[in-house]
Amino acid sequence: MPLPTVIPRRLRGLSLLTLLVAGLAGSAHVLAADLLDLEYRPLASKQQVNLQQRYHGQVLLVVNTASKCGYTPQYEGLEALQKRYAGRGFAVLGFPSNDFKGQEPGDEKQIQDFCTLTYGVRFPMFEKVHVVGAQATPLYQRLTAATGVAPGWNFHKYLVGRDGKVIAQFASKVTPDDPQLTAAIDKALAAAATH
Repeated sequence: MPLPTVIPRRLRGLSLLTLLVAGLAGSAHVLAADLLDLEYRPLASKQQVNLQQRYHGQVLLVVNTASKCGYTPQYEGLEALQKRYAGRGFAVLGFPSNDFKGQEPGDEKQIQDFCTLTYGVRFPMFEKVHVVGAQATPLYQRLTAATGVAPGWNFHKYLVGRDGKVIAQFASKVTPDDPQLTAAIDKALAAAATH
């Protein structure tokens, strides 16, 4: 018996709703995948890196940094997080920015030297960018859109899951060793390990 070619009236609404929901779910997946599908140069280098390709499947802590800020000592804690969790598929990604009171005035070589010599930073640091306002780099536009919260100062943190979705954001005053932050990282790593 052939299938009916006309959808009964009572099923039309359900079919349209199903298509709409499926379309929205697909859009959310695309948005999550697109969050990191951007290219940035590692600090003081010429080659661009696609974040999605390089860090696909990892839990990431994306941080806007500055060398002349009261929060600058957080570099040490961020490096400790990198060492603690790197073997479990985690990375800190630093993005220097001069957006807040000019607290990152140096060029990229100066920033790199400062981070390495003063705090022993070895986690990935990328090109100097804008993180707020109309000039914000696409990554920070997307992070802000995903959370509804733009960085309010240097060392604002966004936690991104292995699926490319933003899990949480943390204000500058939340230090890298704060139990709230480390618990969120542990949870993200544990959840990702079960999939």
